Amino acid sequence: MKAFADLLDNLVHTPQRNGKIRLLLDYFDTVSNPDRGWTLAILTGELKLPSMKAAMIRELIAERVDPTLFELSYDYVGDLAETVSLLWPNGSQCTDNKSLSYIITELQHTSRKDIPLRVADTLDGLMISERFAYLKLILGGLRVGVSTRLAKVALAEFGQKPVSEIEELWFGLEAPYEDLFDWLEDKSPPPQIDQSLVFRPMMLAHPINYEELLNLHPSDFVAEWKWDGIRALLVADGTDRRLYSRTGDDISRAFPDILESATFDGVVDGELLVAHNGIAAPFAELQKRLGRKTATKKLLAAHPAHFRAYDLLFDQGEDLRSASLDVRRKRLERWASQRSEANTDISPLVSFTDWKQLADIRDGTRAAGIEGLMLKRRDSAYVAGRPKGPWFKWKRDPLIADCVLMYAQRGHGKRSSYYSDYTFGCWRASKAGADELVPVGKAYSGFTNEELVELDRWVRAHATERFGPVRAVEEGLVFEVAFDAVQPSTRHKSGLAMRFPRIHRIRWDKPPREADRVETLRSLIDPPSPER
Repeated sequence: MKAFADLLDNLVHTPQRNGKIRLLLDYFDTVSNPDRGWTLAILTGELKLPSMKAAMIRELIAERVDPTLFELSYDYVGDLAETVSLLWPNGSQCTDNKSLSYIITELQHTSRKDIPLRVADTLDGLMISERFAYLKLILGGLRVGVSTRLAKVALAEFGQKPVSEIEELWFGLEAPYEDLFDWLEDKSPPPQIDQSLVFRPMMLAHPINYEELLNLHPSDFVAEWKWDGIRALLVADGTDRRLYSRTGDDISRAFPDILESATFDGVVDGELLVAHNGIAAPFAELQKRLGRKTATKKLLAAHPAHFRAYDLLFDQGEDLRSASLDVRRKRLERWASQRSEANTDISPLVSFTDWKQLADIRDGTRAAGIEGLMLKRRDSAYVAGRPKGPWFKWKRDPLIADCVLMYAQRGHGKRSSYYSDYTFGCWRASKAGADELVPVGKAYSGFTNEELVELDRWVRAHATERFGPVRAVEEGLVFEVAFDAVQPSTRHKSGLAMRFPRIHRIRWDKPPREADRVETLRSLIDPPSPER
């Protein structure tokens, strides 16, 4: 457990990507199976443990520490795991250093009723840094700056294998990955997995602007609409089928209407939407389908899912990924011509001759409710990850609104001591007739570290009310907020929801009364997308 705790501590304090990879390489080299495999599962979010809530940890610490002391400490530290690890009374302080695999096995085989006692006993036997690691393990949300992709890159470097080979195997493997590490250390052949229905890592694009486009030749590229849904991979073998999100999460159960249409043998990359008669609905409608374990008949009828295909990776067992985009597109069009399902179609190409013409087309996408354009080299193979050069995303320019800061909340990880999550609002007439602020969005990005320090100071000086970790503030600070779209929402008091809001500029100079009104934002709501 100590090695795992030390790794987490070092990762938190190592901001550089290459530094994190070196830490992982050293850990994989010095820690044996199955501990290193369990660590890999924790870092990539693949470890499944019995449900443990923060409320349970709060109850345990409340039995041992004065509640006022805990609340004051938590308010200052800002992170539950760190606060509890520091305040937990010293117990037996065992020195036997239970292995990570032993601790995980204990948790997996402890009944829900006995979990609180098991957690308390374990915390009694750990040092402060180990308590922190243990609490992060059971609560989740490590926030140590290690993505699944970075972990795979470290594995590839550790075993001197192409990262693409690890990507191909990843979704057929299970923790604690002993067969994976044996292969990486040349102790055994590659793990044998059933490839028929596994997730295939997607190819991603880089953002581009008009000036950069001028260095490229238009005839080398095709253009597609960038639909406002989520990327998804539809996999079928003629009898069984799966639907995966971009990150490889199996979302099949939430979209039975799409699975029923997957009567083919292949792997198709596309966009998951909600559509009515083939017309894409706003993203807010798709959100009602996302994150659900199952979909009711009422939900299926009100928000019918639609799969819009971009690319064909496999067809009748043939791997097409090394073929050019032009070749894959012809095969995709043939695949689409054989489909009769109303909820499956192919994303059309956008015809253009030069970048100026395409720029004019892109500028008109907002009225059509489309995010922008995708540009793909005709000769590009389908390569997992985000290779530089073949694919670009050219999103429409963001919308801008002036909003007033209403609430601030402590961040996590390195930001746990700062108020860094901001809820902001716009004006509207209240029932009494006077203007009132109502929330329209929340953002925690778009500002520098120096600006964060200033914002934190302002929040502390102008706080008016406290709601747990949240502070209400005076109506005194205006944010210029950038966002991609506005959509109707019954979940918000304003009746609106911003898509991807981020702070564009802090308007220290602007009076709050000059901020925008809800009516102005409502006029920006995207209309339904037309047939294309």
